[in-house]
Amino acid sequence: MKILLDKLIINYPYFAAVILFLIGAFTVLTRSNLFKKLIGINIMESAIFLMFIAAGNIRGGAVPILRQSNPEALYINPVPSALMLTGIVVSVSVTAFALALIIRLYQSYGTTDARRIAEMKREVT
Repeated sequence: MKILLDKLIINYPYFAAVILFLIGAFTVLTRSNLFKKLIGINIMESAIFLMFIAAGNIRGGAVPILRQSNPEALYINPVPSALMLTGIVVSVSVTAFALALIIRLYQSYGTTDARRIAEMKREVT
C-alpha cells in the first residue's frame, strides 16, 4: 500500500488529470442541462491539457534555452506546452460556438434540458 501511495504522490499531475477527466465525464453523462454538459466537456479538456503538459515536464529539467556553459543539461520538452496552448485556443472557440448554439436552442425551445428538447422534437415529427 505504501508503494502505491508513493507512486501516486510522485505522479500527482497524472492522478489529478484522471480525477478531473472522470468528474467531467460523469457530469456529461448524468446531467441533461446543456450548460452543465458543456462545463463537463471543458473540465475534461482541462484534464487532457494537464496530462499532456505533465508528460512534457522532466523533473530537474532546465528551461529549453541552450547555453554554452552547460551543454549536457537536461531540458524540458517545450512541444507539449506549445501544442496545448493551441488546444486551449481551439477549446475556447469551440466553447463559444457551443454557447451560441445553446442560446439558439433556448430561444427556439424555451429550455436547455436535452431530454425536453428531444421530446419536443419527437412531438413535432
